[in-house]
Amino acid sequence: MAKAVFDAWPGRYDKWFETRIGRLVKAYESDMLMTLLDPQPGEIILDAGCGTGIFTRDVLASGAGVIGMDLSRPMLTSAVEKLDRQRFCPVCADMCQLPFADRSFDRVFSMTAIEFIKDALPCIDELNRVTRKGGTIVVTTLNSLSPWADRRKKKADKGHDLFERIHFRSPDELKQLIPNHAVVKTAIHFLKTDKVSTARLKEENGQKEQSRTGAFLAVKWRKM
Repeated sequence: MAKAVFDAWPGRYDKWFETRIGRLVKAYESDMLMTLLDPQPGEIILDAGCGTGIFTRDVLASGAGVIGMDLSRPMLTSAVEKLDRQRFCPVCADMCQLPFADRSFDRVFSMTAIEFIKDALPCIDELNRVTRKGGTIVVTTLNSLSPWADRRKKKADKGHDLFERIHFRSPDELKQLIPNHAVVKTAIHFLKTDKVSTARLKEENGQKEQSRTGAFLAVKWRKM
């Protein structure tokens, strides 16, 4: 993973989530993360690929302590500026070589970071390794079956500095990486160009139908 690409993205990343549709996307993605991860007060949780800490903040609000790990120092700096340092500890490291002992964390999660790793199996093994027995692991990524992926592929073909590095995966492809029985869900069944009212209706229908084509793909499993 080329960290220099991410070093230039903190402001652009945060700005997207400040748009009307970006705020809606964040709300649905955060809701799914919190439902699957179910963080508890006093737990120690790893956020692998925490970026600017947008989703870390929600986990901290549960009362848990979070180790926020990212390859990019500028991303981590942005996270530190917005998060409570009493319960957030930043670490600059690689997801595929975690600098933590076995069974260090009660729960582990990674939000839309694994798509930047071509061979994701070693990363999954590392997330599993540092989780305590019985602990929950949640990994999310961009769904290759989604129209959002099609748009990003077209931008990648035109030389987009970030999207040309993405490795899209389908629900089945992601599940094949997981060592145990996993729960797979998707969200964001609307388009970036939709009005907020239309987006809400599409999301409601997509969730009700348990569609596999939502742009936000999440998998949850427990450490055995």
